[in-house]
Amino acid sequence: MISSSVPELRLRTRNAMPVREAGDHVLYWMIANRRTRHNFALERAIAWSLELDRPLVVLEALRCGYRWASDRLHRFVIDGMADNARRFAAADVLYHPYVEPAEGAGKGLLGALAARACVVVTDDYPCFFLPRMVASAARQVPVRLEQVDSNGLLPVRAADRVFTTARSFRIFWQRVIADHLVALPAVDPLKKARLRPAAPLPRAIARRWPAASPALLAGDPAALAALPIDHAVPPAPCRGGPETAGKELARFVSERLPRYLDERDHPDAGAASGLSPYLHFGHLAAHEVFAAVARREGLRLDRLGRPDDGVKRPSGSREGFWGMSPSAEAFVEQLVTWRELGFNAFALGASEGDGPRLAWKREPTEYESLPDWALATLKKHERDRRPRVYSLEALAAGATYDRIWNASQGELLREGRIHNYLRMLWGKKILEWSPSAREALEVMVELNNRYALDGRDPNSYSGIFWVLGRYDRAWGPEREIFGTVRYMSSENTARKLHLKEYLARYAR
Repeated sequence: MISSSVPELRLRTRNAMPVREAGDHVLYWMIANRRTRHNFALERAIAWSLELDRPLVVLEALRCGYRWASDRLHRFVIDGMADNARRFAAADVLYHPYVEPAEGAGKGLLGALAARACVVVTDDYPCFFLPRMVASAARQVPVRLEQVDSNGLLPVRAADRVFTTARSFRIFWQRVIADHLVALPAVDPLKKARLRPAAPLPRAIARRWPAASPALLAGDPAALAALPIDHAVPPAPCRGGPETAGKELARFVSERLPRYLDERDHPDAGAASGLSPYLHFGHLAAHEVFAAVARREGLRLDRLGRPDDGVKRPSGSREGFWGMSPSAEAFVEQLVTWRELGFNAFALGASEGDGPRLAWKREPTEYESLPDWALATLKKHERDRRPRVYSLEALAAGATYDRIWNASQGELLREGRIHNYLRMLWGKKILEWSPSAREALEVMVELNNRYALDGRDPNSYSGIFWVLGRYDRAWGPEREIFGTVRYMSSENTARKLHLKEYLARYAR
């Protein structure tokens, strides 16, 4: 049996095929954890390579036919490929960054590499098209296919049910988190690994599926423009990749974390972390973020959450669990409770490929997955008169009468993100301006997934569905359009937040 430090709860074998010990290499199919640090999946692949004494081959591929494929999303992923190419080259690992030049051109590449492999290891990410893609691959590859969960501090299958409130999930993870902090991912699993060098890819494979060109990896606009993707959504100003992610994390922890609690809601203060795009694309690990915060707080990561660490913990409370400063506790609440609550919904609440759904009557991306009380109150008010109804095109352009909303959309168009607090208002106004709540959901998903760097993610779906009542409760008084779904207004937002600079920067 393979000796591996990856916890069993993070491992899933996806087919009944055997390990081929006489194969040429171990294949790591990197599809979500697009990094070399704090990566349980890479750690597992390295363990197989050492166990079988075979070289490690890493395939990081980028399709062009996925929904919302654009210059923005492609550029961010390709930035990470450039970083990974440098890191794998230094470790003498054969890394193949493949960017599909035409829809369907990459078909067969995984099979060609798996045909010569001992075992295939891939990432376990429960959202977007990835679960269906892995389910399909599991039926086709001729060797054992393993999925490894490196999404968060908790394994996504640590729970046996879908949680419907943040508090119930918080009570759960506070009870079990210590057990899962015992086994942490290696900071740099490549550092001490002594792997057998890999031979170049067979000429036929390299010719049919060539690696991304140096120009594309270097950020050449012409190379990106040649790809059949949406060029109307330009690259965001921020660069992607693990190297930039690490710098952004260090900057946040040293400069903004101390004032996070008091200033995070104020757009002019610039106290938000800005890390969600890097977490979404796997350029940054939740474990790495958490470790950086713990170091800043002067705490040992291997002792946090243990019964003997000296911290007296109120059950279910948002404050005081870790014994950190109030600002650090507030940030970790977002990193663990809210982020991993979304992963819980998708890991246990969605069907995988053509497999059975483990919970909920509907997929977590479907309107009908909302709580019964929210569905009932929104149905009751679906015929209420809307003050304005805007088309998708008008909303995409930020062409409304509401200056704060226009600024939020302007930030999304320009930066690929929306300030955390204003993202909630952004969704509430779309509900107010749409013919129905169902159509509001469609608009939110389309705008968020097309323009946001952190879209197409369990966490961003949590935010979108929160607008319509998920993870929330009924609120009074009952209002037109909203019913008892929580109401927000631009007028109240303007009174509460510091917005002058933000509006000047982003509003039409």
